Amino acid sequence: MTNLLSIITFLPIVAAIILALFLRGDDEASQKNAKWLALIATTATFLISLFLLAGFDAADTGFQFVEDHAWIMGLRYKMGVDGISVLFVLLTTFLMPLTILSTWEVKTRVKEYMIAFLVLEGLMIGVFTALDLILFYLFFEAGLIPMFLIIGIWGGQHRIYAAFKFFLYTFLGSVLMLIAMIAMSLTAGTTDIPQLLQFDFPSQTMRVLGFGIAGGMQTLLFLAFLASFAVKLPMWPVHTWLPDAHVQAPTAGSVVLAAILLKMGGYGFLRFSLPMFPVASDLLQPLLFWMGAIAIVYTSLVALAQTDMKKLIAYSSVAHMGYVTLGVFAANQQGLDGAIFQMVSHGFISGALFLCVGVIYDRMHTREIDAYGGLVNRMPVYALVFMFFTMANVGLPGTSGFVGEFLTLMGTFKANTWVAFVAATGVILSAAYALWLYRRVTLGALIKESLKTITDMTPREKWIFAPLVAMTLLLGVYPRLVTDITGPAVQALLVSYHDALPHEPAVGLAVTAAADQAEDSH
Repeated sequence: MTNLLSIITFLPIVAAIILALFLRGDDEASQKNAKWLALIATTATFLISLFLLAGFDAADTGFQFVEDHAWIMGLRYKMGVDGISVLFVLLTTFLMPLTILSTWEVKTRVKEYMIAFLVLEGLMIGVFTALDLILFYLFFEAGLIPMFLIIGIWGGQHRIYAAFKFFLYTFLGSVLMLIAMIAMSLTAGTTDIPQLLQFDFPSQTMRVLGFGIAGGMQTLLFLAFLASFAVKLPMWPVHTWLPDAHVQAPTAGSVVLAAILLKMGGYGFLRFSLPMFPVASDLLQPLLFWMGAIAIVYTSLVALAQTDMKKLIAYSSVAHMGYVTLGVFAANQQGLDGAIFQMVSHGFISGALFLCVGVIYDRMHTREIDAYGGLVNRMPVYALVFMFFTMANVGLPGTSGFVGEFLTLMGTFKANTWVAFVAATGVILSAAYALWLYRRVTLGALIKESLKTITDMTPREKWIFAPLVAMTLLLGVYPRLVTDITGPAVQALLVSYHDALPHEPAVGLAVTAAADQAEDSH
């Protein structure tokens, strides 16, 4: 299918335009029509995106479904996917219909709410498909606007503070990335990402303001991109915007934020930092390792002290993204495969956990842990679903959560044993805060009078969770669904990465990467 990526990217945006232009009124019928149009558009986008999977050749390590057209001011409209990005496109299109379905109880400015999510979906897909620096930046930054509105209009009591904190943190980091992109285009003479992946940016030590910068231009460019991706992921210590944003965002906003938007940071490391700035990545690996390890342990300890369910799960997300940082900069097959797998898995699990909070918040209008207890007596189906995703979040074998953590820790262990040891303590801490939350909310006697009339999950809510349960189990027992797609692209990235390092000979690297891939598949 020609222009498949453009269709997938802009179909939700076209649906948003139709909503804005042709749907009038805010009565119940108009609200229902807005929801149905959004659901149909996101479902259609997902079904069309399956053609990507059907036509994707995992053995081809280059970009596929490429679209390249002249644009404006000498820039190109260029899109494509490879084994690293295609899964994030599918994750986005898979989760958005479920997210729209979870908004069925929203009654305030429904048309605008649906428009914001539809536009956001198109912009998120654009981030993962853009093959031009400027096009990537436009999609990357434009995604801030609908999420800013979702938090600021439909959020909680302190939504304005949380929305501006989210916007300023992510925008200020991206300004440095824009400066780096301009420097890259002037140095390489192109904004074409595939060409930039082949370009050798200067890595000799240079002096800036009297200071010697090891790694030269690569280090400066790497740090500029790090400023943006570290906030987006988010990494410690620039993670503080995330708990506030999650607590104040509506349930659907939290789902998209945790399941998809955070993955843009990890994707950025894989698309830009590691392949384009290999010398700087290798030079700064110890710093990034310890930032990831601190994020895992510190935010897990902070999660233990939370009284708000959403804030606890938000800190859990920061901890799990710490494993992604470790896996990426371990720069070996298991680490990178594990980082991508962890991001995909976390999309299903964290999205489901925020939906679990939304189910009981819709009934009780509070997220305080102390307001609950004994829900298993009135909500057995809910208790079962919540338990399943709690265990997946902990990393129970047989769920996708185990595979991602295991692979990233294996890759990290090969690169730095002490960092892997510190990071492994996060597995214990995650069990502590997750099981503590589950026990307080669902187990025990049903004492509180306000809970004695609470009802179990509706058929609509069960339909939302069913695909998430299925994917978490499927990837847990058959992880090759992901690694077979990512493996060849990751292997090619690693060969290029190690070849670019001055202290590592090129001979034997392809053999080593192939051996790692074979070991990973077993």
